[in-house]
Amino acid sequence: MLSPESRNAPDPQEPAGFWQRLSSNQRGAIWMMGATTGFTLNGALVKTLAELDMNAFQISFSRAFFALLTISPFVWRERRTVLRSAHWGIHILRGLAGATAMVCGFYAVTKMPLAEVTALGFTQPLFTTLLAFLLLGEVVLWRRWSATFVGFLGVLIMVRPGAETFEPNALAALTMALGIALAVTLVKRFPAGESSVTMLLVFCLTSIVITAPPALYYWRSPDLFEFALLCGIGVLGVGSQAMIIKAYRNGEASFIAPFDYSKLLLAGLIGFFLFDEVPDAWTFIGAAVITIATLYIMHRESVKGSDRTTPPQSRL
Repeated sequence: MLSPESRNAPDPQEPAGFWQRLSSNQRGAIWMMGATTGFTLNGALVKTLAELDMNAFQISFSRAFFALLTISPFVWRERRTVLRSAHWGIHILRGLAGATAMVCGFYAVTKMPLAEVTALGFTQPLFTTLLAFLLLGEVVLWRRWSATFVGFLGVLIMVRPGAETFEPNALAALTMALGIALAVTLVKRFPAGESSVTMLLVFCLTSIVITAPPALYYWRSPDLFEFALLCGIGVLGVGSQAMIIKAYRNGEASFIAPFDYSKLLLAGLIGFFLFDEVPDAWTFIGAAVITIATLYIMHRESVKGSDRTTPPQSRL
């Protein structure tokens, strides 16, 4: 006679479900594509609110506030340990970097085409290479330095300083990428057991403190539609970040990371169909140069066997 456990056990001859049949890299790629979609839609929501004349500081404050509400069950679950850390200086500096990146990114999205902000955001690995050398003392060989230099040439192609078409708001997008890179680099200073919930909590609280004064100054009461968009930004931001963590925990970083570049195509399509944005040829050329340079950096990391499993920590 079969035990209840035996009767409920799956039949070993029963075909596995779709998700179980996928390889770990395939599952990671799906999680990354989900995160990519979430972050790009997040940018579209920010741009929609900006077109409704909502200030970037109010949007940033709301993003942090609703993100805090979203992670509160996890904070409660770890309430006995979430504030136990020997690295509060790094936590606070990382929170400041992430908050600055968020505000600058949202501001850039309100002023520039979505695809251009996305392309400039791909400079994050270039800044990460520089910061890893300066802050972590990592050895960076000439191939990665060359790729980093080429990537920043792509930035110059896109931004074209000195030209009549120079877009000063691009500096905000580059500051966003620098802030993300600093946040990612600081994560490497934490020991392996440092809680990701603590990192998210400090980021949310730091962002709220930084954005609250200007948000109150520019504040206007949102209507029901705008309130729904603000909630969506907070939930999408945290959800997409969680999907990135899932992606890197399932698959190899060198395989997963290139799928992040699908954001550029998605951002271009959303910008074209929803906001009538058509990037010029220089934007496409510069974006291609930046993408090739950053993909080469990832390739070199994979070749020398030093792939990081730490996912990008900040996005729109």
